[in-house]
Amino acid sequence: MKKFLIAVFILAGSLAVKAQGISFGIKAGANFSKLSGDFDSDNRTSFHAGAALELNFVPSFSLQAEGLFSSQGGKYDNAFDAADDFNLDYISVPVMAKYYVLPETLSIMAGPQFSFLVNEADSAWDTKSFDMAAVGGVELKIIGGLFAQARYVAGLSNISDEGDVKNNVIQLSVGYYF
Repeated sequence: MKKFLIAVFILAGSLAVKAQGISFGIKAGANFSKLSGDFDSDNRTSFHAGAALELNFVPSFSLQAEGLFSSQGGKYDNAFDAADDFNLDYISVPVMAKYYVLPETLSIMAGPQFSFLVNEADSAWDTKSFDMAAVGGVELKIIGGLFAQARYVAGLSNISDEGDVKNNVIQLSVGYYF
């Protein structure tokens, strides 16, 4: 019985130590998106919102994964010289490596983003259901759990088989780590 209790305390202690390197948070912000390639669009302003999970391995390096609803696309002029929005809504999963330039304050991040189309409004194309992108940005932890992020999402895959058209997004966010 003693060995069992010792094993339980060691396991609980190791889980508590490991849990100290995990941060869960929520975030939301503005998207400034456009389409580039064969079809260039003007910027479209929309939003993103979701959750973030940061796994801290050593004091200066961590891995951050997010689950976001992200509204993207672009604006274009139609045949009647009126501006129309090309709306693409995704569930995006960026997975980024974070390097802390200033310990526990300022970090740079980069990694891939996997996006799954959930809504397509006013589309003139047969849009693909999957989009791959490269993400890079910075994060500033302000006070307590409050943070601000700025990042650029560069589309790597075409959003349609009908041409070379990619999503490009600038994201500005605020959030809170619990």
